[in-house]
Amino acid sequence: MKKYFFLSLMSSVVFFNSCNSTDEYELITDPVQQRILLSKVTTVYYDNPSNPQTTVSTLEYNNQGDLSKMKSEGRTSIFEYDTNGKPSKINYYNSAGTLEYYLLYTYANNELQNTKAIYSNPDFNRTITYTYNNGKVVTSTQCQSANCSNPSLSSYTYNGDNITVETSEIGGTFPSSTKHEYLYDNQLNPYTFTNKYFRIMMGGAYALSKNNYASERISFKDSAGNWVQNQNIIYEIQYNSAQLPVQVIGKAANGSNYVKYNYEYILQ
Repeated sequence: MKKYFFLSLMSSVVFFNSCNSTDEYELITDPVQQRILLSKVTTVYYDNPSNPQTTVSTLEYNNQGDLSKMKSEGRTSIFEYDTNGKPSKINYYNSAGTLEYYLLYTYANNELQNTKAIYSNPDFNRTITYTYNNGKVVTSTQCQSANCSNPSLSSYTYNGDNITVETSEIGGTFPSSTKHEYLYDNQLNPYTFTNKYFRIMMGGAYALSKNNYASERISFKDSAGNWVQNQNIIYEIQYNSAQLPVQVIGKAANGSNYVKYNYEYILQ
C-alpha cells in the first residue's frame, strides 16, 4: 500500500460518494449479479506530522459497473471502452477542464501489452510495457523517450495471488533502486471488483494483489549494490461486514503515523 499510490495513479495514467452504509454489506460471491465497488478514498499523508496532507479521490461507474470517471484534487479522468468492454482510452483533464493528455491501451491475446500517454508536446510522451508469467504481471517498463535510453523498471515476485516483493529501478540522471517486501491478511482488497486492466495500469503490489498489506518493509540499494532497510510499516486494518477494508492506518516501527486510508463503497 504505497504511500504515494493515489498521486502516482493520477499522474501516470487519477478518483461519488454513496449514501450506502459500509456496515450493511454482505459479501457478494457472484460479481455478475452484484459487485461492491470502491467509490471514495480519503488519504492522509504524514510526511510532516505537524501538518498532515489529505487527498480525496472519488470514482464513478457506468451501468455495466465499469469505471467511467475519476476525480482527485480538481483533476478528472474520463474512461472509454472498446466493443469488447476493454478499456481503450483515458482522457485526463486539469482543474480548468482542459485536456492535458490521453492514454491509449494496446492488447494481444487478451493481455494488456502497453499503455501510451500522448501529450501535445511529444517530449512528454511515455510508454509502459508489461510482461507476464502465467497471466500475472511480472514486469512493467516505462520509457520516456523513443529509444528508451533511461527506462524505469518495476519487477514483481508472487506468492499465490499476492506480490511479496516489488523492486523498482528508476533510470535517468539520478538512478535509484527501491525494494518493498510485503506480508498480507486473508481478506479481499478494495479493488477486488475493479476492471483487471485498470489494476494493471495502476501498477504496484496493492492494485495487483488479492489481499491487503499487513506489513511493508522498504529498502534501498546503496552505492555498493547492497540492499539497506530504512523503513518497516505495520498496517492496522478495519473491515466492513463484507470483510473489505474501510480504514487502514500505517505506522512506522517507532509507532508514528505513516499514512491513513479511508475507503467507501457502493453496491452495483
